[in-house]
Parts: sequence; structure tokens; C-alpha cells
Amino acid sequence: MKRLFLIVFVLLILGVSGAYMAYVYPIDLGERVVSLTIRSGDTFGQVADTLVERGVVRSRLLLSLIARWMRLDRSLTPGRYDFTGKNSVATVLAKLAKADFVRVKVTIYEGAPIWTVAGLLAQKLPIDSAAFLRLNEDSAFLARLELPYLEGRLFPETYYIPWHTPPELIAEEMVAMFHRQTDSLWDRPAPLELTPEQVLILASIVEAEAYIPEEKPLIASVYLNRLRRGMKLQADPTVIYGLGGVDRPLTRRDLRTDTPYNTYTRHGLPPTPINSPGIEAIRAVLYPAESDYLYFVADGTGKHVFSRTNTEHNRARRRIREAAGRR
Repeated sequence: MKRLFLIVFVLLILGVSGAYMAYVYPIDLGERVVSLTIRSGDTFGQVADTLVERGVVRSRLLLSLIARWMRLDRSLTPGRYDFTGKNSVATVLAKLAKADFVRVKVTIYEGAPIWTVAGLLAQKLPIDSAAFLRLNEDSAFLARLELPYLEGRLFPETYYIPWHTPPELIAEEMVAMFHRQTDSLWDRPAPLELTPEQVLILASIVEAEAYIPEEKPLIASVYLNRLRRGMKLQADPTVIYGLGGVDRPLTRRDLRTDTPYNTYTRHGLPPTPINSPGIEAIRAVLYPAESDYLYFVADGTGKHVFSRTNTEHNRARRRIREAAGRR
């Protein structure tokens, strides 16, 4: 009897030790990366099969039993999980339990129009850029966000977005970031009694024109002075936007082509922002420089030459062209 008890005890110890070793002993994938995408509705059995088939763990049974004990089999978080280097049943379950899925870094830069935002997202994530663009015309989606459109409110920032995040959730996060960054700005009365919407539209033009942040308040003052006098804004970036974002120098024909965004053919502000302006551009409109400038022209170095009269402006343009010719 004692001998039988001893044998059972030894077998039990060996079984527990073996199970523990199988639990903690790693498989080394080296530099190889195994990606596992868990979608909503996937069962733990499907996940376990994939992990074993791809060589991340050896024991499907052990993985499933411990996951059931942890209740992890009922609470899988969708996302893309990457496995590389050494992995064991213990580390794999810990990664799944912590929902340590891949978050993709996407940077939206200041002055990016919505089609550029959609393209940047599609480069990094498995989303259709056209599907993202359609949100800008989805009345039900926009009503839920209490917005007339998305353009201008996809706040420029670096985002860490989980793999397989739907376009709607990405847009919602960008709009939420916009509110977090700008809601405190609207307490101050804007120049010319501009509404927050109009401030945002003008800020997007300033963002498109300015290469040097320090010039933004001065550029804002030029456009505000023109609005004050009832002059057309004559902003090239609005023409480009109205033409669908042409990537070439504008022609005289472009400047004469009437669109709702052509500020050479129409007075006042365009109907929507033309990009996603950053905080500095919005502040520049709310706190413009004091000037009586009505014109500016790029000098080829990233800076601009500002003028009070059209005669001064034309003189500056000639000097810049002559300097460019000499270069």
C-alpha cells in the first residue's frame, strides 16, 4: 500500500512538474514575428489552434485549460497580437489577458486635408481610405458627433491606433482630441466677431500658407484686414482645395475656375475648413498680429514678404522673381 501511494505521489509530482515546465518553458521564435488577429466573435479554440499551428506554443490542451481557469476564454479582446522571441503558454496568456495588442503609430500633420488623413491611415492600417472619406458625408454619423462635417476637426496629432479599429472609431477619437485641445479657446471673442466655425476655416487657410510658425499671426492679420475691408481673400490653398488637391503650380485658368472654395472668384470665407489646422494656427486667428498689411508673397526661403499696397506687393514679387532667376 505504501509502495502504491509512493508511486502515485511520484507520478503526481512528475505530472505537476511536467505541466509546470510546459507552462513556463518557452519556444524561441528568434526574430520571426507571428501575427495573430483576433476578431470579434472568434472563439478561444480558434485562437489556440492558430497559436499551435504557427509554432508559438506547443500544447493546445494546456493553453485552453488554463485560459478556461482564468476565464480568458470568455473575454478575448479583439486586435492584432504580435509574437516574437521567446514565448511560453504563460507569456502568451499574459499578453492576451492584458490585451497587449498592436497599436499602430499614425501621425497626422498640421494642414492635412481629409483625403490626406484618409491616405495616411490606409498606409498604416487595414482600412479603406474611401470608407473613411465617406464619413464626411454620412449624415447619421455626423449627427451623432453633432458636426456639419469632419474636415478641420481631425486634430493633427500622433495617434496609437489598435489594429482593425473601424474608421468610425478613428474619426471619433480625432474629433474628441480636437475638442480636448480647443474647447477652452472659444471663451474669448474672436476678431470681427467671427464664429468658432469661421475661426476654424480661417485658421485652416493660415495653416496652409505658413511655413514658419512665427509668421502665422501676421498672415492671419492680412486675411482679417482683407475681410474687414470687404476684399477677396485670394488665397491659393483654397483654390487648390476646390480643385480636389491638385499637386502642381496653379495656372491663371485655375484661378478663374469658380468653385465654392475659390477665394479669387468669391468674397468671404470658403464654406468649410480646407485642412486640419493646429493649435498655433487657431491661436493666430484669435490673437492676430497688429498690422495694416493686405498682401504677402513667399520669398522662396520659407518666409514671406508683407506689403501694405498692391504696388508694394508687385514690387516685392518682381524682386523675388529676379532673385530666383539669379539663383
